[in-house]
Amino acid sequence: MTKTRFLALVTALALLLAIPTSVFAQKVPPHVFVGAVTLDGATAADGAAVTAWIDGEQVASTTVSGGEYSLLVEPTGDASFTGKTVSFKVSGTDATETAPWSQGGGDVLDLTGVSGSSTAAASGSDGEAGARGAKGPQGPKGSAGPPGPAGPAGSVGPAGVTGSAGSAGSDGSAGSDGSDGAPGAAGADGASGGGGLGVIALIVAIVALLAAGGSYMMGRRA
Repeated sequence: MTKTRFLALVTALALLLAIPTSVFAQKVPPHVFVGAVTLDGATAADGAAVTAWIDGEQVASTTVSGGEYSLLVEPTGDASFTGKTVSFKVSGTDATETAPWSQGGGDVLDLTGVSGSSTAAASGSDGEAGARGAKGPQGPKGSAGPPGPAGPAGSVGPAGVTGSAGSAGSDGSAGSDGSDGAPGAAGADGASGGGGLGVIALIVAIVALLAAGGSYMMGRRA
């Protein structure tokens, strides 16, 4: 214990003893903590905050002066800190030291604070992962890929059923008359008849014509 810290502790205890007994009858005597303060391996700067915490709640605070602190930790109202553990923070950074609280107690407790940034720099550990970024815009459509190989030929399907014969169509219309045929060849000359017979035949033909004409005329008159 250095002389300065010893004097600080003695002074704090002397102030406690100087408090009238009537005041102690109403309030629980505090626990006094004094000591040196370092942060990230260096003496804490003047004005650095030193806070005391019990059960996750801040119960006292002070500032560093000349690299040291002096802190009174006392309950308020009807609260009691008996048997509870006091933890400390230096400039918002958890100190590695803790101490049990006792009524009217006094301790020289050097505080050592180590910030997260200093620890990461010293050990070279990875920093915390950043927040996930927003989803980017959709990229352009890629070119079509090459065609895939042809699949195997399918099996031959069954033969279809033969359909029934259709009904006969109606008769078509008659075609137009054909053109006249070429004239036939001339017939051969007939054999010449006998002279007498020819004359007789002619006379008979004339008589027949006259008879037919007479009959026709008689018929007209009748």
